[in-house]
Amino acid sequence: MLLELQNSILKMVAQGDELGVMLARLCSEVELLLPGAHASILTLDENNLLHPCAAPSLPDQYTSALDNIPIGPSIGSCGTAAFLQKSVTVIDIKRDPLWEPYKSLALSFGLRACFSSPIFGSNGTVLGTFALYFEEPRAPSLLEQTIVIGCLPICMIALESHERLQEHRRLAFTDVMTSLPNRAKFYEALQKKRSNDEWSLLLLDVDHLKTVNDTFGHAAGDDLISVVATRLASAVHPLPAYRLGGDEFAVILDETLRKPLEEIVDRIVAMARQPVKCNGHTILPTVTIGIARSNECFSVAETRHHADIALYHAKDISRGTFAIYDETIASVILKRAEAIRNVAEALNDNRIEAWYQPIVRIDTGEVVGVEALARMRLSDGTIVPAAQFHEATKDAHVAVNLTQHMIRCISRDVGNWLRLGIPFQHVGINLSAADFSGNDILQSLEKAFAAENVPLRHVILEVTESVYICEQNQNIANKIASFRAAGFKVALDDFGTGFASLTHLITVPVDIIKIDKSFIDHLGCEHAGTCIVEGIIDIAKGMGMRVIAEGVETLAQAELLVERDCILGQGYLYSKAIPADEMATLLERRGQRQDSAPKIEGAVQRRGGIRA
Repeated sequence: MLLELQNSILKMVAQGDELGVMLARLCSEVELLLPGAHASILTLDENNLLHPCAAPSLPDQYTSALDNIPIGPSIGSCGTAAFLQKSVTVIDIKRDPLWEPYKSLALSFGLRACFSSPIFGSNGTVLGTFALYFEEPRAPSLLEQTIVIGCLPICMIALESHERLQEHRRLAFTDVMTSLPNRAKFYEALQKKRSNDEWSLLLLDVDHLKTVNDTFGHAAGDDLISVVATRLASAVHPLPAYRLGGDEFAVILDETLRKPLEEIVDRIVAMARQPVKCNGHTILPTVTIGIARSNECFSVAETRHHADIALYHAKDISRGTFAIYDETIASVILKRAEAIRNVAEALNDNRIEAWYQPIVRIDTGEVVGVEALARMRLSDGTIVPAAQFHEATKDAHVAVNLTQHMIRCISRDVGNWLRLGIPFQHVGINLSAADFSGNDILQSLEKAFAAENVPLRHVILEVTESVYICEQNQNIANKIASFRAAGFKVALDDFGTGFASLTHLITVPVDIIKIDKSFIDHLGCEHAGTCIVEGIIDIAKGMGMRVIAEGVETLAQAELLVERDCILGQGYLYSKAIPADEMATLLERRGQRQDSAPKIEGAVQRRGGIRA
């Protein structure tokens, strides 16, 4: 009978049945073999506290009273057996001093005697106790002792199997680096939420982790992730913080934290910003947070998506802060998604065209170069300027594809002009931040212009000031240096709007500075605006860089620029962007010849511009 009992429990262990179910079955089978006995199994935790596991015939009020009782030399039969690591027999609970603190409890439920044995693990540690209670004062019979001895190994197997499963589950749901619950645990917790519950979802990104990895090494990046994890866990305790992978974290806020949402978020942001040593380097970390509140109108999956949208918006608007999803954010993201879809379709249908705006010598009116600008042709033939689909370029994939398409168009147009003998000096090509994140932009440029037999001296790569200073590692500097080494000229576009330190012009030199239109607009109108333009021109001249004034719209502006020794400009005074064939005609008429002598001293052309 004992062998049959052992086999039935071992089968349940092999099947992976729940621990409580298995041991309750064991106790019930023992009680069938031993009428008049009540079987009980307690487990022992790492803090030496006992917990009820199975006692099918004992009252719930009694077993629940045994929870969290510490073991000791006089803690009833079970607490003493676990402490002394040997079987303990109490023939009369009413009179035995071991039961003094608990006898009234046991007696109130008609329990008069108890025989308890420790359950040892395979390594000799005590895992719990197996006990038989009797309703009259007496010692266990030989059969009862034999049955208990036969059950102890089965209990050990069941408990150790459960521990292994629990450890396996813990590891499966725990991030190794941070010891936080991982993505799988996060999704498990999220599945338990309901849309009509009051809860909020926070998604966090650690800002500039790639920069830290590239600059200080991955060991520093790992340290940064660990520090942010610790600070985040502290900020939202007692709720868990989850690491979803990489630099992504999440927190599910509910009624457990009785604080306003903004207060909790402010605490997270403030704690994250504290300086930290990472692999020997001092770093000032920041996190960006996207937040979505539950709503009975949205499913849990939609709330998760809303938090993603809010995070995306926060990173786009201002890193190191947070954004809470609302209809305004949704509208912005929907417009961007529409723009991305439209540009992607236009690229696929070959409806993105390269148009060109001339760059002129203000003193002679000669066209010395052009800037290539993207235009999208709609299905009805309408031409859409780049400003109207600029939102799409915030998607890195679209931005890179757009640049690659423009390179192919521009190289083909310039190759045609040169083969036709059209006077042409240079073309400016705008590069985005996304173009610098990959490793193939230089090869793409070289390959495209080589295929059209266009010497690279005809190409100027325009980089906005915000891109120029956006990377704190050497990526941008190295790419600019490689462009110039390959034979390209590099222009710093929109100069003055990105708040770049002039130190950048020393450490990462360029060939041309393009003064932003916002400064040209204030020429002559106010002393400060004029002084800034004069200062930029003087700095560029002193560093051997050429200057192009953007957004020249009036003759007065042109005259003021020439007076200050800035002889290159572009803007509506001369022409808007025009298609390649019209630009070819304009270059035939006004293009500066290679042998044309500079005429810096000449007067400003007063022919109403050179619009085609």
